Parts: sequence; structure tokens; C-alpha cells
Amino acid sequence: MSWTVAIGVDTHRDIHVAVALDRFGSMLDSIEVETTEEGFEELLAFAGPLGEPPAFVIEGTGSYGAGLARFLVERGHEVYECERPRRRSKRQSKSDLIDARRAALRLVAGERIALPRSFGSREHLKALLSERKLCVQASTQAKNSLRALVVTAPQEIPRELRSLGGESLWKACLQIERSAGCAGSLVRISERISHLKEELSEIDKELGSITASICPRLLAERGVGPVVAAQLIVSAGDISRIRSEAAFASLAGTCPIEASSGLVKRHRLNRGGDRQLNWALHTAALVRIRFHEETATYYERLLERGKTKREAIRCVKRMLCRRLYRLMVEEGSFCEA
Repeated sequence: MSWTVAIGVDTHRDIHVAVALDRFGSMLDSIEVETTEEGFEELLAFAGPLGEPPAFVIEGTGSYGAGLARFLVERGHEVYECERPRRRSKRQSKSDLIDARRAALRLVAGERIALPRSFGSREHLKALLSERKLCVQASTQAKNSLRALVVTAPQEIPRELRSLGGESLWKACLQIERSAGCAGSLVRISERISHLKEELSEIDKELGSITASICPRLLAERGVGPVVAAQLIVSAGDISRIRSEAAFASLAGTCPIEASSGLVKRHRLNRGGDRQLNWALHTAALVRIRFHEETATYYERLLERGKTKREAIRCVKRMLCRRLYRLMVEEGSFCEA
């Protein structure tokens, strides 16, 4: 135990509430600070006289507590991530001071609590993935609207457009003479799709550049492109914070959950974990099943043993999770992300 005082922080948009406990769980003091750099400096000044070195347990380091966690990590302080408490009973008391004290008590009690995910390049990748998701959604919505408009358009719209689909449709619509009617709407929607396609290309190029600088061996794996690699980095953060490949599988929701009863021995689908990370592994698994000989052989062997296609894909995802975790640990560059 390297720390002398545990400081739990209940985070909000405008203020943070902190409670300091000694090693025996006795409350030493509390403070309320603003979510500004001046407020963070005030929190450090509050912690200093109570004991050196302090350890901070922050709720929501990926949300309202991100700024404070980044501030403390940059100054070399010991920081832990604490999820918000789940209150099963409405009779349980609730206040900012109580929540902050509960966070600090988890460290005092010696519970296993996580380290915060790394910042720097990871934050950039996270922003790019969020931007890309919005672009994909907007592009899909525009394509659906374009297709519906072509089907219901009046007779002056060329009928041959109805037989087109996908990229060929919106490219053909760009050639239509712009007017005030439905033709103008078709052109504007097609221009929007073209613009979004250019944005996606720029985002993917930037994702590829950043992921290649952080962990180039990920991109060398079949089925792992810039988007999948970026999601792996964002979800894992500093790979040293994940103690084993089983823990990484639990984070990704790829570890099966036992659901046996009596003579029936089975496992059910795990619907927990980071669903974006699970999506990334699922995408990589489907590509490897089609284009990676070793994975395809393993998949076929699972089917021969009586597994359904869905069950076999889950096994491939679990295998891939193990492989990518070991690769990231060997690379060891996530600590700098």
C-alpha cells in the first residue's frame, strides 16, 4: 500500500465532490471544487496536508471525471477508476458526499478497482470513431431517403434510376439536371452522400495513420483494419491495466456464460461487456473465416462437431480475442497511447 490517504471523487458537470479517508476508513475532510483547472489545483492543495502520497478514486473517468483524471495522471498521481454505484433499493441513502466516500472506501477495503484508460492518442482515436459513426449513420439515412424518393418520384424523373442501387444510384442522380422539384432533391441528397463519402475516406486515412504509429502489428493481422484496430486501442487503453486474456475477453463480452441445469450442460451468449469492442472482434472474425485459412479450418471443424454457425462464430471471436490480447501485450506500446 503506497498511498496514505484515499480520496474519493463524485463527479458532475460543473462541480466535483471529494472525500478524504485514512487507511482505516475514517473520514478526514471533504471539499467541493469546480470542474476547472483552478478547481483541480484546489483539490490537490486540499489533499496535500492530509497525507503524502494521496490516491484518487474517481467516478466516471470516461465522462465527467475525464478532465480531472487526465490532470492528475499528468502530474504523476495514483488514480483509479470507479464505476457509479448501483442502488438496488430505493431506501438506500444518496448524496454526493456519500457517493464520494463509498468510492474511497473501495480502495481502503482493498477491492480490485481499475486503472483509468490512457489519454493522448487514444482520445484522438475515440473522437474519430465517434465522428465516423455519425458519418456512417448520416450516409445510410441519406441513401435510404434517396432510394425511397426514386421509387415514389413523379414521371419526369428517369425511370431507369429505379433499377439502380447503391453507389451507382447516387452517382447517376448527380448527373440529373437540377430543378425546383423532386429532381433538385435527388441531386442535393446525392451531393450529401458524396460529401459524406469523402469525410469517411479522410477519417479512415487518419485512423490508419494513428493506429500504425501506436501498434503496427495489429494492422498486419488479417481482418484487422484501421477501424477495428482503433476500436481495440480505444477499448483497451493501456493494455497493462488488463490483467489477463480472460479479463480482456470479459471486457469484450466474448467469454461464454455457463447456463447449465441438471443434466443439461450448456453456455449462453454473453450480452455484457464493451459492445463496440465486441463488434470490432465480430467484424474481424467474419473476415478471417472467409479469407484466413487457419481460421476457416477451425470454423469448419467446429461445425463438424455439431456447433451452429452462431456458436462457431462465437468460438472464433474468443480465439481471436486471445490472439489479439497476446499481440498487444507483446507490442507493449499502448502505455504510450
